[in-house]
This record gives sequence, C-alpha cells and structure tokens, in this order.
Amino acid sequence: MALTTEDLQAIAGLLQPIKDDIQDLKDDMQVMKDDMQVMKDDMQELNRRVKKVELTLENETNKNIQLLAENHINLVDKLNQAIKVQDKSILYEVQVSGLKFKLENLEREVMEIKKKLA
Repeated sequence: MALTTEDLQAIAGLLQPIKDDIQDLKDDMQVMKDDMQVMKDDMQELNRRVKKVELTLENETNKNIQLLAENHINLVDKLNQAIKVQDKSILYEVQVSGLKFKLENLEREVMEIKKKLA
C-alpha cells in the first residue's frame, strides 16, 4: 500500500500541532534555562553575602564581644571591691554608733557621780 500525496498531506497536517507543541516546549525550556541562570547568579551573590557576614562575625563581632566580656569581668571585680569597702564602711558605722551609745552612758554616769559628790 503506497501513500498518496493526500495521505502525506493529511499526516503532515496531523503532525503540525505536534510540531507546534514541541516548539512551545523548546521555548519554555529556553525560558527555564534563562531563569535557572538568573537563580544561579542570585545564589552566587547570596553565597558572597553569607561569607561576608561570616567574616564580619568572626573578625569583628566575636572580637568585640570578647573585649566586652573581658571589660565586664574587670568592672565586676571593681564593683566587688567597692562593695567590700562599702561593707567595711557599714561595719565602721555600726562600731561608731555603739561607741557613741557607750560614751553617752558614761557621760550620764559621770554626771550622776558629780551630783552625788556635790
């Protein structure tokens, strides 16, 4: 059975939508390739920025936090020393208050003795 020109034209007519669909797929694939390239470029930029942030954290932020921590320790030590001095001051105030009380008692007793002798 031999195909006639009409048969071939009919087959070509049936294949044309398939060819169109294949061309559409090719166009879509090209658009996807372009989009993928844009995504790759974005990922490279993102990787560059992440590395920059990591370096900043490692070289600046962590170093500054360490310096703050060291200075904080010094401040806490100074505060503890100041508290000790303040504690001693309070103890001295208590001692002076006790001595004042004793002095007042002694003065009263001396006055009573003077009154009895006079």
